[in-house]
Amino acid sequence: MKNKPMLCDDDVARILAAAKACANQNKWAVTIAVVDDGGHLLGLQRLDDAPPISASIAPAKAHTAAVGRRDSKVYEDMINGGRVSFLSAPVLQGMLEGGVAIVVDGAVVGAVGVSGVKSSEDAQIAQAGIAALIA
Repeated sequence: MKNKPMLCDDDVARILAAAKACANQNKWAVTIAVVDDGGHLLGLQRLDDAPPISASIAPAKAHTAAVGRRDSKVYEDMINGGRVSFLSAPVLQGMLEGGVAIVVDGAVVGAVGVSGVKSSEDAQIAQAGIAALIA
């Protein structure tokens, strides 16, 4: 039987706080989602003035990164590179940059998804949240 690390409530709170701080510092109105390794929502924060649709897109990006075991940008790049068949993948809905896998001791323990600004900025916010956990 294998043992693996898992996200706990304090981890989720730390990730959300750090991601929110990054977004606020840059004056970016976004939604931040944290999911476990199965893509199940553990925490969500929609900042003031974040577009309503971002509350659906952020968890989808996080889910894609968690269950795909890689950042959601990988799928976006594959699709943009011509592998449009990924658009029919059964459980991957957030195939846009901004979903970042959380890797601890070589295992994906979850992911952070952000939506509301440019995709690269969404990813920057997600990475800031993860950095608070890994540091």
